[in-house]
Amino acid sequence: MLRVLVLVSGGGTNLQAIIDAVNSGTITNTEIVGVISNNKNAFALERAAKAGIKAEALSPKDFETRDEFNSAFLEKVDSYQPDLIVLAGFLVVIPAMMIDKYENKIINIHPSLIPSFCGTGFYGLKVHEAALKRGVKISGATVHFVDKGTDTGPIILQKAVEVLEGDTPEILQRRIMENAEWKILPQAIDMIANGKVK
Repeated sequence: MLRVLVLVSGGGTNLQAIIDAVNSGTITNTEIVGVISNNKNAFALERAAKAGIKAEALSPKDFETRDEFNSAFLEKVDSYQPDLIVLAGFLVVIPAMMIDKYENKIINIHPSLIPSFCGTGFYGLKVHEAALKRGVKISGATVHFVDKGTDTGPIILQKAVEVLEGDTPEILQRRIMENAEWKILPQAIDMIANGKVK
């Protein structure tokens, strides 16, 4: 069984997609061992609790320095003994020591087709605003391994989504979540759980 730890900052729609996929058998050979959020008020924590998954919050704001937070954060992550860490809308920079320790064991979902609209500053609606401003006809989502760069790790899966006339960033964000993110993130986890990703 692949032990998955999910890190979230907000509503947890991608977390819900993972929970649903595990429950329906779309993701096999996997258990979600915990959910950690940097935001005590994240709805994702309620989603986890409802699914019977251990969930807790750990915020950088509760520590005097970032180093103290990073140490506590890594300790917390280690306590779950995860085989895979999934960043599902987690807006905290992952400390380098954690990336070293969990090399090729951390994946992220990004709401664009990398290398477009990614890197520092591109998160949430900002990605979709940039895509619409540029006038692209196709956007989408990417699941990739996390390395020390921002959105620079090896790509596992991508799915394209059409940009339609009259799209707002919110409408495009929703379409990409429904048609790409909620499909390829569970798919990537299932592939890793079953040894299909090298």
